[in-house]
Amino acid sequence: MSGSHFAWRCRRAQVVLLTFALGLIVGGTESARAQTETVLHSFQGSPRDGYRPWAGLVRDSQGNLYGTTPRGGNDPFSPCANGCGTVFEITKTGNKGKTLYNFTGTPDGSLPLSVLVLDEAGNLYGTTGSGGAFGVGTVFEVTPAGVETVLHSFTGGPDGATPNAGLVRDGAGNLYGTTERGGTFNIGTVFELSSTGIETILYNFTGGTDGGWPAAGLVRDAAGNLFGTTFLGGTQNLNAGVVFKVTPFGTESVLYSFTYGTLDGGSPVGRLVMDPEGNLYGTNLASGYNGEGTVFEVTQAGQHRELHRFSGGSDGGLPMAGLVRDADGNLYGTTFQGGAYDAGTLFEVTRQPRSYTVLYNFTGGADGGSPVGELVRDANGNFFSTTSGGGTYGLGTVFELSP
Repeated sequence: MSGSHFAWRCRRAQVVLLTFALGLIVGGTESARAQTETVLHSFQGSPRDGYRPWAGLVRDSQGNLYGTTPRGGNDPFSPCANGCGTVFEITKTGNKGKTLYNFTGTPDGSLPLSVLVLDEAGNLYGTTGSGGAFGVGTVFEVTPAGVETVLHSFTGGPDGATPNAGLVRDGAGNLYGTTERGGTFNIGTVFELSSTGIETILYNFTGGTDGGWPAAGLVRDAAGNLFGTTFLGGTQNLNAGVVFKVTPFGTESVLYSFTYGTLDGGSPVGRLVMDPEGNLYGTNLASGYNGEGTVFEVTQAGQHRELHRFSGGSDGGLPMAGLVRDADGNLYGTTFQGGAYDAGTLFEVTRQPRSYTVLYNFTGGADGGSPVGELVRDANGNFFSTTSGGGTYGLGTVFELSP
């Protein structure tokens, strides 16, 4: 990879993140809707609630929704200029929004960008990308009553730093995740946090052929193997990222190294989804030298197949979230931009026959715009997630999309 090409990729990622930070969301006025979209909550910002949700949602058995916002909240003593973020609940009855917890920065953490994971008792687990005892992030638990406990504060050293992705939880209550920085080589880790709060580093990325900077969460199979992606690293110093596997004993293997070429793209940032055969599906942030991302499949044998390449036009562009898969093998996701109003889309990639369809075009207005979080789908085929912009106050939404 040329120096100018790598610099362009870095600038591209910085522009996306800067767009989020500054709230520069592009919008439109109306949309020809393929399905019915309902806004369940429009964020208002401090001091009422959070704003600009970056992560998707988790849904309990009663249909209540839970998520995070990286900024906002109503703690009057918060050291963060715009609030340190929140954990929120949207109840099924009346779609009433409620803030369960307001982050304060120290020692509880700030900037929660991750989707939450829910246990059988209704406790929520997630990460903050900064704050905590050492300022570089935490793993936390929030009870249904809104009581927060820091399970681990990262030091920025061998234990990792900046855990921006969500967690996966096993049947014994152990949590698994990634950090974008820290570890032996300061370019990210895969970690396990036991149910008693003991952290174990399962793998330290080197930034070489094994990958580096894992920005996405993990998926875990029945044997305890963990699968994920890295934004950087890979073969031939192309720095296009990899799909990796880490065994329960900490052995890492690369299933596929992206080339940032015309057939596979690169820079994956969304969580993978696995089918019953162990095939992995995900999204790339970019494709080729001027593309807008891809949807891909990687088999356990390392075979790669591109399922869709985004143009940045009517089909959408920059798919920053992972995918959700239905029982028939169809895939669903969102794009940050593109579509009819350049405010993002919700799309479907069918399995048989293989086809791509935009199910909804966000306008950037009252219906929301620029979705970043992954979708959650209920048994009736309804989708739930967040948008980082739009809504009544222009600060993001929680939405439902119905067939």
